[in-house]
Amino acid sequence: MKDKSDVTCQNVHSAIQDTLYVVNGKWKLLILSILINEGTKRFGELARASGISPRILSKELHELELNQLVSRQVCNTKPVTVEYSSTDYAGTLKEVIDAMIHWGQNHKRKIVGS
Repeated sequence: MKDKSDVTCQNVHSAIQDTLYVVNGKWKLLILSILINEGTKRFGELARASGISPRILSKELHELELNQLVSRQVCNTKPVTVEYSSTDYAGTLKEVIDAMIHWGQNHKRKIVGS
């Protein structure tokens, strides 16, 4: 029989797995950070800002859109342009992303020794 702490632990682990399923990969958190902190970007701007190849960026944006973290707006221009924005729902990750930025900066200082 499982005690209450085992069930709580499993729920925590399941929540972490669910989160990682949505934001997992080398690029998703970087894309979200750019869109949350810098605002709407055209596809080319986002590719330059992130350093991600167009093929991979397109795939990652599609997955983020499916998870309602990014919205895609096709603009009626010639040539057609596409803009991407973080959704209000993506804003719920801002605290997590900011904590990761802070941790990463501290970790780099610790490892580099400055």
